[in-house]
Amino acid sequence: MKLVFLGHSCFLLETGSHRLLLDPFLTGNPVAAVKAEEVACDFILISHGHGDHVGDAVAIARRTGALIIANHEIATFCGRQGVPSHGMSIGGSHAFPFGRVKLTIAHHGSGYETDNGFLYLGSPAGFLLFVEDQVVYHAGDTGLFMDMQLIGQMNAIDVALLPIGDNYTMGVADAARAVAFLQPRIAIPMHYNTFPVIAADPREFADRVAGTKTRVVILKPGEHFAF
Repeated sequence: MKLVFLGHSCFLLETGSHRLLLDPFLTGNPVAAVKAEEVACDFILISHGHGDHVGDAVAIARRTGALIIANHEIATFCGRQGVPSHGMSIGGSHAFPFGRVKLTIAHHGSGYETDNGFLYLGSPAGFLLFVEDQVVYHAGDTGLFMDMQLIGQMNAIDVALLPIGDNYTMGVADAARAVAFLQPRIAIPMHYNTFPVIAADPREFADRVAGTKTRVVILKPGEHFAF
C-alpha cells in the first residue's frame, strides 16, 4: 500500500484496488500538494466537522462518486447534499470493499462554520483502518488520552498518523507520549505548519521517539510512504 501526504491532516491511502482520501482539506490549504479537482478516490473519510477536515469532501464525492464515511451527523450532512454517505458512531466498525473501519474517540470539537453560525456535526473521531493485513490509525484532531493505551493493546498498529501542531491538538511532547501508548511500527506526524498557530518541528517529535520500537517517518506534502 502507499500513503500519500497531501498536507495538514489529508492523506490518500492507495491499496491494490481502492483509494481512500482522509480529511480532504485542499481548497484554502496553503500547503496542499494537489488541487481538489485533481484527486481521484473511491472513499472519503472525515474525522470531524471542522472546515479544515470536511474540506472538499462533498465536491470530490460529487465528481467521483466516492462514498463518504464519517460519524452519523457528518454523513447525514453530506448525504443531504446529494452524495453517497455512510454514517457510523464511536466504537462501531463496518466492513467496506477495501477493509474494515472502526471509529475511536478523539478529544476535540466538531462544529462546521456556516453563515448562520456553527452547525453541530457530532462527536470528533479517529479512524482505525484494517486494510490488506495492515492497521492504520488516523487519530484525527485530538489531545492525548489514556485510552490510546487500550487502542494500542487491542490493535497491532502498523502506521499511526498523529497531530503534533499544539494549540488545537496534541503538541510534540504529548504526541510522543501517544506513541508510547499506541506502540505503532511507524508514526507519521500531521496537522502542523499549515498555519503559524500550529507551527511545530517534526524533527523534535522524531528525536523524542528515538530509541523506541517506533520509527518516525516525516513526509512533506506530496511525498509518500509505501508499506
